[in-house]
Amino acid sequence: MILRVDPSITAELSQYGGDTAVKCFNCGNCTAACSLTNQESVFPRRYIRYIQLGLKDKMIGSLDPWLCYYCGDCSETCPRQAQPGKLMMASRRWLISMYDWTGLSRLMYRHEWVEVVMLALVALLVLALFTIPANFGFRLLAQHPEALRTVNLSDFAPKEVVHWGDIALASLLGFLLLSNAARMVFHVRRHAAGGAGWAFLAELREFVIEGFTQRRWRDCETGAGKHWLRHLLLVTAYGAMFCLVVVFLRWFQVENTSFHWSSLLGYYSTLVLMGATLGIMSDRLKKREQIHKDSDLADWLFVILLFLTGLSGIALHLARLLDLPLTTYVLYTVHLMIAVSMLTVEVPFGKWSHLFYRPLAMYLQAVEARRQHSAIPAGATRAPVTV
Repeated sequence: MILRVDPSITAELSQYGGDTAVKCFNCGNCTAACSLTNQESVFPRRYIRYIQLGLKDKMIGSLDPWLCYYCGDCSETCPRQAQPGKLMMASRRWLISMYDWTGLSRLMYRHEWVEVVMLALVALLVLALFTIPANFGFRLLAQHPEALRTVNLSDFAPKEVVHWGDIALASLLGFLLLSNAARMVFHVRRHAAGGAGWAFLAELREFVIEGFTQRRWRDCETGAGKHWLRHLLLVTAYGAMFCLVVVFLRWFQVENTSFHWSSLLGYYSTLVLMGATLGIMSDRLKKREQIHKDSDLADWLFVILLFLTGLSGIALHLARLLDLPLTTYVLYTVHLMIAVSMLTVEVPFGKWSHLFYRPLAMYLQAVEARRQHSAIPAGATRAPVTV
């Protein structure tokens, strides 16, 4: 295989927050300090070497940055203050922009204001959907003022319309995320040896289990328990909210002030979102751990939007229970402006995509490990990985 060297890659990565690669003299201390590295994944050392040598194809096809959870041990012990953990974080942003065929991720990570503009545009689009159509939203209320006597969300936003809107949004985001993930698989597998077909099916459980549990985080020795549990709770809150909005909407969006069992899942999701994000924001302000010392605007926007989604949801629910029609409808619109803009930007292009790329990376690694194991003749031993 011919390797092409791109001398500009170091400068390019600095635009994603990774400006310390030139400090590294490849001593390997970071790999020795990492509790997640193994024979197959000798990160961060190997990947940093790819950066220094300008091996762009190797970088795009590597899984190493996705196998790192940024516990910070490598950065704490680096004798050159090259901040290997921060370099892995920047590499994940860079990789997302390489997978993304739309080019939006590249703009978003290189120019922080682009993400703010994207969020604002989606929020304004949602507001327009509730103000412009004649038979929907606020114009419908103007035609039927009797709808302001008591809360009835179907008078403001008919469930069937909202339901199909949810389906359309989920389909769009699913297409963007899956098409980008397909590009990730292509780059990772394009130079791989054949004969792994059966391994894709045999290791599928790795993707499913890791996707639901994020269990590998527990192997990090630094703050593993707290970070893993908080992350797991956030994943379950995402999942519960998705099911409520997309699958159980006709029960979750009740027309009046009555109580329904689906509200319990809504309470759980909202409280977890608010509690976990408050904890994350507190840790980032205190900066006591390496993982919280280098947070850029994109990192802050993600947790702030999650918190505001939960807060606006609680406010909406209270207004509905108190039977305040206009307040309920306004808060409903605000809630969707926050939630839809967050999902539209973060799922295919931002931090939320990590929930998909990380399990996928571990799945692909397991597939390759199984293929290599099956290719070793009986009685032979595997050669160690060289860096």
